[in-house]
Parts: sequence; structure tokens; C-alpha cells
Amino acid sequence: MELLPSLPYSSLHIAHCDPSLCDIKMPLTVLSNSDIRSLLFSLNREDVLCLQENLAEALHEYSTGTQETTGCCHSNQPHRISIPATNNQTTLFMPASTSTSRGIKVATLTTASQSNDNGSLASDQLTPSTASTASSQATVNPTPPAKPATPTSQMSNLSLASSVGTSTSIPSSQSTSPIGSLSLLTASGQPYGFLAAAELTAFRTALAATIIFYRRTTVHTIAVFGAGAQALWHIRLALLLRGPEIHHVHIINRNFARARQLMTDIYTSPEWEDLRKSNDKINFSIVSNEYGEYHRLVKEHVRRADAIFCCTASTAPLFPPEYLTSTEGRKKGRYVSAIGSYRQHMIELHPDIIRQAVAPEHKHHHHKHTQKGGVIVVDSLSACMKEAGEIKQANLTPEQLVEVGELLMVKKASMKEIAEGGEGEVGMKKWLQGGNVIYKSVGLGLMDICVGEDLVMLSRERGVGKTIEGF
Repeated sequence: MELLPSLPYSSLHIAHCDPSLCDIKMPLTVLSNSDIRSLLFSLNREDVLCLQENLAEALHEYSTGTQETTGCCHSNQPHRISIPATNNQTTLFMPASTSTSRGIKVATLTTASQSNDNGSLASDQLTPSTASTASSQATVNPTPPAKPATPTSQMSNLSLASSVGTSTSIPSSQSTSPIGSLSLLTASGQPYGFLAAAELTAFRTALAATIIFYRRTTVHTIAVFGAGAQALWHIRLALLLRGPEIHHVHIINRNFARARQLMTDIYTSPEWEDLRKSNDKINFSIVSNEYGEYHRLVKEHVRRADAIFCCTASTAPLFPPEYLTSTEGRKKGRYVSAIGSYRQHMIELHPDIIRQAVAPEHKHHHHKHTQKGGVIVVDSLSACMKEAGEIKQANLTPEQLVEVGELLMVKKASMKEIAEGGEGEVGMKKWLQGGNVIYKSVGLGLMDICVGEDLVMLSRERGVGKTIEGF
């Protein structure tokens, strides 16, 4: 296995393959959220790998390029502008550029308040008195039904474990999915794309988060915190990329109804039929804090997970740090991705988890611990130092972070060394594939532009969306 994906450029990424096409007068393609969803659900594994390679290359150029060599470089990515609005909403303006396109995403979203009103569980909240009223678990094998059935009748096969009496559902927070658009222009200023932002944002975030996940040695068990669009695309991309190897997917969400709806879609929707058929032995489960045993089940799922995807707009840690920092918790190598928090007061992983990940290794200890890299992998060093709650609250320095694009640079150097008869970066390869790796992302406009380019070209090939000639 390579450190990170290395594939030839996809023919679907027309603008990247032939930069001269940027100056050709192009029609304007308009894609709604439903258009984008339809297009994304039509992607097969090879399509996703091509999209991921293009995104990985853009992130590599972001981290290592200069204004003289690439339009993707850090210097060409202005920091986003945030404008507060009423009702706890924020509008973000995210300009960005690649070597072939310019663009801006404008998105309004509801942000989590600085009080802990989202159902997340800080370590000091995890007491025996609350544990008895906090859990529900449902398990289902997603084998397609013999004949069509309504979601309600199909999901009646779910069995609830450890329920304690009747529980009133905790009201959900407002959606944190962005409402807005992405505008795309060629390098010469020709408008060629106008895309809805919600589905695109969830997909590109998951696409970046699974760059390292794709190369992990073991991915049998996955734990996903959240049940919204981000969780959906993390699950779907994980199954597309490594599906036959995944045996268990645990969806952990404070509101059972929302998690149940996601499970219903996975179990019965025609959109998921391809993945149901490709792996009919995979087991899904739901854990919610509406019933008893929540903490025991979460601890069990976190400890057993090979990959943990945190996809919530949380303002408090999703689980106590001891689940991962204790001697028992450190015996297993895991890939942990935290993409939900993007402001300093928002946090999904306890700072102790972050601090332990970057702490120097002790040369002598009496317990077997899995290898760690001594750094947190991020999408953007500057953005995470400014905005990521986990990074700020753990008081990390820039030297304790490494951009995923920099890892690609190391991978290329390692491949060259191997080609010349050397061993390459054996230690880093071992860490990325089997050690404890934490990936933190706050999102980059560059991701939207890069993935948006590909989706526009794909939509034209597959006849999706609307086209305005001579715009």
C-alpha cells in the first residue's frame, strides 16, 4: 500500500487535464442540490478514486506550491470572511482558486451556541446518575427486502437493547448544513458553473477525510458520530472505497429519530441498493442517548473502532478522553477524523486526546501502545490554528500540525527513494496505515472549487442539471 492515493489524472477532470480549455467560451451549468445528489449517488468506486486523487493533488499544491508554479498554492487562497446574522446564523464567504478556476462559495449556516445545547457529552457530564437514562441501540442487517416495504414496516425489525421505560425524545438542534451556492469561473473570468452548496460541502468534506482512511490496513469496524449529510457521505464513501472489508458501522447520535431515518435510507432506499448488494453481511447499529446504557455502548464502540468519523457541530467532547488515552484505549491503532467543529468554541475531541497524540513517546513503558505520529494531520495549518476548537483548546503549536498536502510531498519523495533502491519513509507509512492518526479539518474553499470543477464536467457528460448556452 502507498502512503496516500496516487492515481493518474481522471479524464473526467477536463479542466485539470488540459488547462488550455479554460479560455474556451463555455456554457453555464446550473446544478441544484437534487442534481448534485443524483450525480454523487451515481458515482462508482473508480469515479470516487479519481475525484479523490484530484482533490489530493490540489491539497498537495496548496501545501507545497508557489504562485509561480500553481494557482492552488496557499498564497492564492484568501481567508474566508464571516458575517454574523440573526437567529444564531453566520454567512461565510470563501473565495479560492485552482490552476484552472476561480470561484467563491457563499454559505449561511446555523452555528452551535457557546453553551452545550447540542447533546454532546463533556467528560464532567458522564456520571453514573446520567448513565441510567441515556441509551438506545438498534441493529440491522441491510439485506434488501424480498419486496418493497415502507420504511416504517422495514425498520420494525430493529431491536432496542437496554431500553429503560419510555423516553421523551430530545429536540434536535437546527440543521448546521450550509445553505448557499458555489460560483465557478475559468482562469480568464468566464462563468461556467453555479452549484448549490449543501450536498457539495458534505461530499467534499468526506472525500478529503477518507484520503488517509482509504489506505488504512484495517477498517473492519467504523463508529460515526452524527446522522446528517456529513455522516451519510462519510459512511457511503467508506463503503465505496473499502466496503467488502467493513463488517460493522455504528451510528451514534443523540436523537434516535434522525439516526433511524439515515438507517432507513441505507436499508431501503434505491440509492443504496448497489452497496447493499456488494456487502450483504455488514451490520449497522444505532446508539442514541435517549435510553440507558448509552455510555457503556459508546465506550465499547469507540474502543473497538478501527475508524471514528466525528460529524457533529458540537461544543463539548463527544466522549471522555479516557476511552482513547487510557492504557486499554491505546492498544489499538485508529484513524480518527474530526470535521464538524470549525470555530474556537466548537469541539468534538477532548483536548487530552489531542495533547496525547502529539506528546513525545516514552522510550520505556510497561504496556504495548500503538504507534503515533507526534502530529495532528490538518487540511490547513493556518486555518486550523485560527479556527479549530480542538487545536486551540489543546494549545497546540504550528510545529505539532502537518497538512495532508505535505504528507503527499513526503509520499512522492518516499516513492522516489524506493525506486532508487532505498526503503522510503517506512515509519511514516506504518503510522499512516496502522497507527493512531487524527485528522482535523475546518474546510477550505479550494476543496469546493476542485470538486465543483469535476462535478460540472461530470454533469455535462451524464446529462445532469441545466445548461445556459452563451451566458
